Amino acid sequence: MDIYYLGLFFTIANIAVTMDPRLWLATVSGAVTLGYLAIRKLLDYDPREPPLAPQRIPIISHMIGLYKRTYHYYSDVYAATGAPIFTVPLPGQKMYVVSSPDLIQSIQRQHRAFSIDPILMKFSSIIAGSSKESDAILQHNVYGDDGDHGVAHESHIALREGTKPSNIDEMNRDMLREVSSSLDLLEPPIGQTKRIKLYSWLRTTLTSATTRAVYGPMNPYDDQSIADAFWEFEQGIMPIIINILPALFARKAIAARAKVAQAFYKYYTSNGQESASLLTRLRYGVATRNKLPVEDIAKIEIGGTIAIMVNTIPAAFWTLFYVHADPALLASIRAEVEACIETARGEDGTVTRTINIVTLKASCPLLLSSYQETLRCVGMGTPVREVTQDTYLDGYLLKKGALIQMPTRVVHSDPKLWGENVNDFVPERFLPENKSSRPKESCFRTFGGGKTLCPGRHFATNEILAVVAAFVARLEMEPVDKEKGWEAPTSWNTGAAGQIMAPDRDVEVDIKRREGVEEGWRWVVRVDKGDKVFRMVTEDFGDE
Repeated sequence: MDIYYLGLFFTIANIAVTMDPRLWLATVSGAVTLGYLAIRKLLDYDPREPPLAPQRIPIISHMIGLYKRTYHYYSDVYAATGAPIFTVPLPGQKMYVVSSPDLIQSIQRQHRAFSIDPILMKFSSIIAGSSKESDAILQHNVYGDDGDHGVAHESHIALREGTKPSNIDEMNRDMLREVSSSLDLLEPPIGQTKRIKLYSWLRTTLTSATTRAVYGPMNPYDDQSIADAFWEFEQGIMPIIINILPALFARKAIAARAKVAQAFYKYYTSNGQESASLLTRLRYGVATRNKLPVEDIAKIEIGGTIAIMVNTIPAAFWTLFYVHADPALLASIRAEVEACIETARGEDGTVTRTINIVTLKASCPLLLSSYQETLRCVGMGTPVREVTQDTYLDGYLLKKGALIQMPTRVVHSDPKLWGENVNDFVPERFLPENKSSRPKESCFRTFGGGKTLCPGRHFATNEILAVVAAFVARLEMEPVDKEKGWEAPTSWNTGAAGQIMAPDRDVEVDIKRREGVEEGWRWVVRVDKGDKVFRMVTEDFGDE
């Protein structure tokens, strides 16, 4: 299996634009390779397989569509065909694209026949740039033929255990303390205004809050240069994933990756994980039990940082954006939050205002609905599986070695599921009283599902709700550009590791203290202990 020929097309496209003569040989070689693979794939289709997606030019049309339309392309194909599953042949790799929530559920239940682990371990190696020794360890028993052990299987167990609602109290406490501190620094004095770039502020704040909660007091990202290096690596990750001449096309990203990996090597050799979260300790235990060298554990941990940070930040941005773009919605959510705030006055007269995330989840239905609707509108992840054996699904033959893609965007933009207003942001869509007018929980796909359901969804939800609730309770915010106002930025350039659309431009805003919020008030954001969760996906309904 080699899906990276698709990347070759994108590489050739960029070379053609720049017309760099030094890369002419790579262009010609790539074109010849694409032609050969296209012809081979045309002869490889079995009529028992799902129907072929329509294309004007075999193979090439799909590549051009993916290049131009990115995460919207499969939605375009589905809108034209309505097919619950269809075949997309690409150079070097056959794809089955699934648009039916029922078929997606069926695939998730058959995690042996349709496995994420071979892909996950391969991409972990590529993203990390780990050694051949570690690559062999990561691939050991990746299909589960030799029992329930090995890095792939044990990592799933560690992630689930380390992020259970009952096991993230310490992480919640540390994260919320950092969020509160950042908001204290952001809040301007009465009568003054502070100007910030919203996405940049969130990235700085949530990078600090999240990594300190996960990695503990020796957090490598407390060094701002390491945090900056991580984001430089994340922005340049596509050429690394494509894995064609990465030393040429990903020089800066590879240098940034090396800097972060060195910081994590120092962290682990100083036993920083011993004072970190349960999640970090469990993941480190999996790595050492399987005899991964510490140099490669440090490299692979960069992928762990991607998992905990890359999607939370844009999700927080868009939730704040949509809430503030609608003055009536903002007023309603502000009233919900205000009604939940506990106010206490100490003997010295100090006023403490406490926002409890558990109370918000129980008493702020419009806030929760707006958050979930935001995720529906901006979710664009594509869970992937490898077909490990010839298998029939809904009467169609899925061939061993092919990949299955289950694009979130297709399900979330289907008017047959969500109604004619599917492309609108409807903050009331997920209110409890509207349950009968929306599809079943399995149609909400932002966090994936099955074996690879996002294990950190509860922690991320607590973090985002904390930011949004504290923002609306303490601050007023308006865009600096009055002409654009709350016009939504485009999201065409979302990074290759993202599951949530990231804005192509930042939004500069003016911040001021809300009228009635007095100097000297002490603000606390906390979450009580317990297993009760905000239920968003099918699997959550079995957590209680």
